[in-house]
Amino acid sequence: MGVVVPLDEERGRGQNAVAQLQALVAKDMEDVNEFIRERMGSEVPMIPELASHLINSGGKRLRPMLTIAAARICGYEGADHIKLAAAVEFLHTATLLHDDVVDESDLRRGKKTARMVWGNQASVLVGDFLLGRAFKLMVETRSLRSLEILSSAAAVIAEGEVMQLAAAKDTGTTEDAYMRVIQAKTAALFAAAAEIGAVISQRDSNEEAALESYGRNLGIAFQLVDDALDYGGRQATSATLGKNVGDDFRERKITLPVVLAFRRGAFWQRVLKDGDQREGDLEHATKLMARHNTIDATIARAQHYGAIARDALAIFPDSEYRQALIDLVDFCISRTH
Repeated sequence: MGVVVPLDEERGRGQNAVAQLQALVAKDMEDVNEFIRERMGSEVPMIPELASHLINSGGKRLRPMLTIAAARICGYEGADHIKLAAAVEFLHTATLLHDDVVDESDLRRGKKTARMVWGNQASVLVGDFLLGRAFKLMVETRSLRSLEILSSAAAVIAEGEVMQLAAAKDTGTTEDAYMRVIQAKTAALFAAAAEIGAVISQRDSNEEAALESYGRNLGIAFQLVDDALDYGGRQATSATLGKNVGDDFRERKITLPVVLAFRRGAFWQRVLKDGDQREGDLEHATKLMARHNTIDATIARAQHYGAIARDALAIFPDSEYRQALIDLVDFCISRTH
């Protein structure tokens, strides 16, 4: 059972965690970025133009960095981890393009979403193109196990999105049901990205399982903090988030802060199930969450899963990569955007 680290300590350690990890994997990530630039090329001009809009929009590339760091923590010295990391980023980008269409989102990382610039049809089709590129990169590594893990993750992510779509507006959604959604739609790719680092290194099943557990629990923690920030947790604003605060509310998504605040009252029925949202409703929703302490409760759950992620790394000897992955947990939990 993991020990929950105090939030102030997490924030202190987490502030520079991404920068430290980026520095540690910088050379490998240069190669990953080169693969990304090369493989998103097409004779159809709109494809690289649209893909570049999102890929080059300032994302931290946490998932491909996970693959690189996981391979390095396992002592891998080959080159196929570069292709797998690029495949992971293509998978992630494809899901973002599709998600923005499904959610009718206007902003992503502080910029207009691709669908707002090129339209829904182009966004979906370019997402499909990137999925194809991802699978081609996987095949080139000739690691059938890695292909199995990532292709399974792609299917699970799609299932998670459908589960969320089905749960949208359902004010009877339980915490357990919501956790199943985020384990599928968010944590699955984190888990796969980390696990394939052990697979490509040909490590034993214990190390594969440890990295899968690390990635899965990190992904859960990451999403729970995202849920809290969407309702203005930690004084989050649209400027700091790169998207509109309250998007989940406007899209009538059932997220954990809502589940914890919900008391089958007329307000939640009206704004989420019936879609009758009025001026001042978002502010009232955040006041209800403050009254029931649901933002802090959501972050506390994120801390719990973060502790499990840290514990999963105990199987590996001390190294700069192990420490970087531990610090990454602190960043994901303490982040404000």
